[in-house]
Amino acid sequence: MNDGRMRAFLLVLCVMTGVLSGALAAAGSPVEIPFEKFTLDNGLRVIVHEDRKAPIVAVGVWYHVGSKDEPEGRTGFAHLFEHLMFEGSENFDEDITRPLEAVGATSFNGTTWLDRTNYFENVPTPALELALWLESDRMGHLLGVVTQEKLDQERGVVKNEKRQSDNEPYGRVWYRILEGLFPPGHPYRHDTIGSLEDLDAATLDDVHRWFKDYYGAANTVLVLAGDIDPERARELAVKYFGHIPAGPPVTRLQRWVPERAETTRELMHDRVPQLRSFRVWSVPGWTRRERVELELAAGVLGDGKNSRLYQALVYERQLAVEVSVDLQPFELASLFSIDTTLAEGSALDEVDDLIDQELARFLRDGPGPEELQRAKTRIRASRVRGLERIGGFDGKATTLAQGELYDGNPAFYATALAWIDQATAEDVRATAQRWLAGGRYQLDVLPWPEYTEDPPGVDRSAGLPPVGALPELSFPAVQRASLANGLAVVLAERSAIPVVTLSLQFDAGFAADSGRRLGTASFTLEMMDEGTRSRSALDISAEAESLGAEITTESDLDTSRAALSALTENLEPSVALFADVVQNPVFPAD
Repeated sequence: MNDGRMRAFLLVLCVMTGVLSGALAAAGSPVEIPFEKFTLDNGLRVIVHEDRKAPIVAVGVWYHVGSKDEPEGRTGFAHLFEHLMFEGSENFDEDITRPLEAVGATSFNGTTWLDRTNYFENVPTPALELALWLESDRMGHLLGVVTQEKLDQERGVVKNEKRQSDNEPYGRVWYRILEGLFPPGHPYRHDTIGSLEDLDAATLDDVHRWFKDYYGAANTVLVLAGDIDPERARELAVKYFGHIPAGPPVTRLQRWVPERAETTRELMHDRVPQLRSFRVWSVPGWTRRERVELELAAGVLGDGKNSRLYQALVYERQLAVEVSVDLQPFELASLFSIDTTLAEGSALDEVDDLIDQELARFLRDGPGPEELQRAKTRIRASRVRGLERIGGFDGKATTLAQGELYDGNPAFYATALAWIDQATAEDVRATAQRWLAGGRYQLDVLPWPEYTEDPPGVDRSAGLPPVGALPELSFPAVQRASLANGLAVVLAERSAIPVVTLSLQFDAGFAADSGRRLGTASFTLEMMDEGTRSRSALDISAEAESLGAEITTESDLDTSRAALSALTENLEPSVALFADVVQNPVFPAD
């Protein structure tokens, strides 16, 4: 390298070093997304962020409806409806993605989740009106072109998506977690994809009702980010969306965090290579400060190779090949989870014990200063990196829309970042203790057992096999005697266990009720242990329990029996108690 190039290289390196140093020094500096928010007369909320770095505008339309709003028997409908929104509108009855592709749009898609459905695209500035025309036409002019044929077609597409997802490794885990964690009646108890039966049950009437109930302007947020100013955005929003009906007010839950005192565990088998264990807790929702503090707890426990559980399970003990701790935020409640993939040959009990120990230590002592700062930096860096983009699956448009949808504040991201900065080790520990010390749902997924079958050993077409001669039976010798009162005694000795069974049989059953009140025989026997001349019913019960004796009575058509089962060591007092019950019942009237 010649001297001139070397000097240039060193100069560039120094400049880069200065930039990096400045960036690191400003790690805690405020993150700001300038925006303007306004609401049209029909209730449509519009958020505008001006970013002139490229001639592109990110368009996002967020409807405050998701799978949690589906009625019973219609799971999967929110996602099915999302598919229908791409199949044309009354004034453009074609695949909506084609004109977007033609103008060079990128990142165009639609997604459905538990709380919301969104549609988005990044378009060159000259194509912005085309995108707004398409979005407003399907928002305000859809039902006239939704046919049974389209519904059946998209139903088939969604069902295929479900089958493909279900057949992936661990593909059914999410279903089991939602059903295991949330109680019956909770709107998060079913997955967005729904059931095949409910998808088959969806009708055109359901489509019309869903559209009219949830796709009104007042239940929607429009976000525009990029090469546009607020004045122009207002003009276009009114032009394309101002005529769309507001729709009815939507009644919705604000929060529902089901708490549990005990742990529920479930075991399932799947065609997977390794045992995997999922621990899940329901915790506060998207807009709650506790959710942010639990996100910090998740970072310390299991985000990255320096986290506690990764160090303990993967590096030190080598019981697992992967462990992660995550918090998935939703509107009503969030999910805090520990996901562990066990190493081959590891025992689940040993892994459980180690996780229990680490979690207990964290709930007792909280995070250390360096751990907490590392977690804060990782979360903050992730948030800030997402703001490089104006649209797509994350980016500034998504950040603003989510804040407005769930909190009524597009700048909620700043509130959450401030909560992260302000959280102390004791805040994180106390919140973790509040929400993670109680019961949880745990799902352990085991590899499908490998069994083999022997070839058939018999010719079943030949019919039943023959039965050989029955062996001679050997019964114990029977001894007989008679008492002075004429009672016949039969004794059969067996020495297998130290128990004596005595059965006193009477030659009369409920056939003897003839001419009397029906049930007299049975009722008489049932009353025999309700008291004698010297013992109450409670005395009889207590004495029998102390001796390990059981006294029973029964009758059939022709006979009645009173029986005693006694331990050999307590035979004499047990027989004395039995004799008192049989000979001296008082049949109390009460």
